[in-house]
Amino acid sequence: MKNSILFLLVVSMIFSCSSDKGNNPEIDPASNIVGTWDATELRIDEATASDNAIFAREALAYLTDQNCTIITLQFNADLTATATNSTDYLEIDTTSGFNIPCPTTFETESSTYTYENNVVSFVNVNEEVVEVNVTIEGDIMLVDAADLQIPEFNESGQLVFQRR
Repeated sequence: MKNSILFLLVVSMIFSCSSDKGNNPEIDPASNIVGTWDATELRIDEATASDNAIFAREALAYLTDQNCTIITLQFNADLTATATNSTDYLEIDTTSGFNIPCPTTFETESSTYTYENNVVSFVNVNEEVVEVNVTIEGDIMLVDAADLQIPEFNESGQLVFQRR
């Protein structure tokens, strides 16, 4: 299920251009998803979130502050995507304070997807169709955490991705 998050954001847009020569091309607003996106923040309501979700938020913030990326999504214009995930390889060291070394091992998966009306649809590793709501504002992509199918990242709130 952790791999599902990697594809829930796998969104790419088809560019559309005006057929009138001499005019500036019109770009499909959805095309702004193409690129590489890194998970940087988990936004949750601390008052209602579980302890696991609060810990996941803090761990992701710690790793982001250390310039460590544990989830990366690459969106391609040809409607393919690659997701890299190292969440299964996190090790937490509490012997001398709070330390989470940046994992050097990760899993990579590729998939195809569709995107329409701010919903990304893809088939996950279990052959199930997954639909995820996303919002893109410039170089920030927000994913409804409730749509995610991975532990600790499935509370209500948003997972934030930053475009490189």
